[in-house]
Amino acid sequence: MLFVELLLLALGFVLLVKGADWFVEGTSGIADKFGIPQLVIGLTIVAMGTSAPEAAVSITAALKGNADITVGNVVGSNILNIFIILGIASVITSIAIAKTTIRYEIPIMLAATLLLLVCGATGGTINLLEGIIMWVCFLGYLAYMFVLMKKGEMQAEELETKESPIWKMILMGVIGLVLIIWGSDVTVDAATSLAKMFGMSERFIGLTIVALGTSLPELFTSVVAAHRGKADIAIGNIVGSNIFNILFVVGTSAVIIPVAFVSSFVIDCIVAILAGIVLWLCTFRKRKLTRTGGIIMLICYLAYFLYLLF
Repeated sequence: MLFVELLLLALGFVLLVKGADWFVEGTSGIADKFGIPQLVIGLTIVAMGTSAPEAAVSITAALKGNADITVGNVVGSNILNIFIILGIASVITSIAIAKTTIRYEIPIMLAATLLLLVCGATGGTINLLEGIIMWVCFLGYLAYMFVLMKKGEMQAEELETKESPIWKMILMGVIGLVLIIWGSDVTVDAATSLAKMFGMSERFIGLTIVALGTSLPELFTSVVAAHRGKADIAIGNIVGSNIFNILFVVGTSAVIIPVAFVSSFVIDCIVAILAGIVLWLCTFRKRKLTRTGGIIMLICYLAYFLYLLF
C-alpha cells in the first residue's frame, strides 16, 4: 500500500511537470502563430506555466476540502524556492541579481506574503473578496512587469517555438492541460493518503513533499542553468514564481472556494517572509548571491525542516 501511494505520488509529479512543459510549448506555439509578441507570451503563458503545478494542486486540494495542502503547497514552495533551489544553485556558482529585483520584486514578494498572512490570520479563511484583492494585485504585478520589459530593464523568458502545424500545437496544449489536471488529482490523493498512513498532518505533507514536487520545474531549470553558467536570471525567475504562487494560485483558489487557513500557517508565512529578507540581505550589497549566501540558505531550510519534524 505504501509503495503504491509513493508510486502514485511520483506519477503525479511526472504528469504535472510534463503537462506544464507541453501546455507552455503548445499554447506558446499557438500564440506565436497568431503573431502575438514574444514579450506578451513570455509575460503570461510561460510565466504562468511555471506555476501551473502549484495552481493545479492547490485548486484541486481546495475543491476536495484539503485546505492544508492548498496553503501548505504554496507557502512551502515559496520557502523551498528560495532556501533550497537558490541555495543549491548559488553553491554551484555565484548568481547575479538584477537591480529591479532588489529594489522592487523582492519587496513585492514580501508584500504579497504579508497579504496572504493578514488575509488568512484575520478570519481563518481566505474568502472571495480577499481572492479578488489578490487577483487585482496580480494584474497590477503583470502591468508592472510589462512596463519594465517595454523599457528594456527586464528580460521576459522566451520559448523557442518549433515550426509545427497549428493542430499539433493545439493538441499539445490540450494534452498538457489534461496531464496537469490529472497529475494534480493523483498528487493530492496520494499525498492525503500518505499523511493519514504516517499520522502526519496535511500541512506537513503540503509544506514539504508536495511543495518539492511542484517546484521540480524551477529546481531543474535553476540548477542546470547554474551548472552551465547561465544562472543570472534565476533569482528574478524564482522571485517572480513566488509572487505568482501567492497572488495567482491562492487568489484563484479563493475565488473558486473559500480556503481555510489554520493558525499554524502563521509561522510558515513568517518563515517565508524571513526567507525573502535573507535573500535580500545576501544580495543587496554585491548584487549577487554567493556560495556563502547559498550555504546560509541551506542551513536555514534545515532548521525549518527540523522545526516541522519536531
